Amino acid sequence: GRAGQLDEAEYMINNMPFGPYVSAWMSLLAACRTHGDVKRGTHAAEHVFELAPRNAAPFVLLSNIFAAADKWDDVAKVR
Repeated sequence: GRAGQLDEAEYMINNMPFGPYVSAWMSLLAACRTHGDVKRGTHAAEHVFELAPRNAAPFVLLSNIFAAADKWDDVAKVR
């Protein structure tokens, strides 16, 4: 993900022989923040929200993704 190969990273997560862990989705979410991929970042965050609803980190990362894309209404919704 950090190398910008977000398609490949998401494919790998979706095709793991075991259920994807929160850490895999968080890694993809962080990579989406780095590379400014709003759509994929939103999708990754939704998975983290489902798997670890008490984890605050995906809210912060998603908010930062939206802020970097000047989507201030979405920032307000996430925070």
